[in-house]
Amino acid sequence: MQATSGQPATQLMSADPAHWPVAPGWQPIVEQFFTAPKGQQLLAYLQQRLDDGAVIFPPQPLRALELTAPEDVRVVILGQDPYHGRGQAEGLAFSVAPGVRLPPSLLNIFKEMQRDLGTPFPPVPSPGGSLVKWAQNGVLLLNTCLTVEEGQAASHSKRGWEVLTDAIIEHVAQQGRPTVFMLWGAHAQSKSVLIPHDRGHLVLMSNHPSPLSALRPPVPFIGNGHFGQAKAFRQQHGY
Repeated sequence: MQATSGQPATQLMSADPAHWPVAPGWQPIVEQFFTAPKGQQLLAYLQQRLDDGAVIFPPQPLRALELTAPEDVRVVILGQDPYHGRGQAEGLAFSVAPGVRLPPSLLNIFKEMQRDLGTPFPPVPSPGGSLVKWAQNGVLLLNTCLTVEEGQAASHSKRGWEVLTDAIIEHVAQQGRPTVFMLWGAHAQSKSVLIPHDRGHLVLMSNHPSPLSALRPPVPFIGNGHFGQAKAFRQQHGY
């Protein structure tokens, strides 16, 4: 949707999924969720919060499903919930809108890429912290909760989004194509039970890239080598 000024909206403007486009391959899963009781409850909650004047991010909760079709997924990077600062969240896990200052977790992701792959840091060329190009090239940047209220981390946790995102993870994991799953932090790692061990997937787990845990044991994020392992795996499978 567009903001009334004609500029792209920076916050959620509607609780109607008809305004949240997704790639055709995701449509059956999304429709099944939103027509089920849990999805209906979630939509009613979002509409009530909007009616109450809450500022909710991002403007397009399903953008990861719009930019990365299920048949194109080669890597899944799992986050927890969107950034809760104004203008940050753009509907992709860990990604921020162009021109936004890089959050600490994203800085550490780029630092590990530089250490592991020798990629430039800070990332060049622009758009800085936007990972849209990753999404367009087979990286599903999925948060387990897809909306949040301004200044209130995890404020929409356990309101129903997890039912949908679990179904998405399971769908990718059940496909016949070997896929890389990057699970950073305890929350993401708890989703490993949704990934079968007999499908040839590469499941990579370490601490979260947050500065609070990136350098701590048991598996520090900095130095985990996940990007190099993912690159080798993708080359092995002809991607």
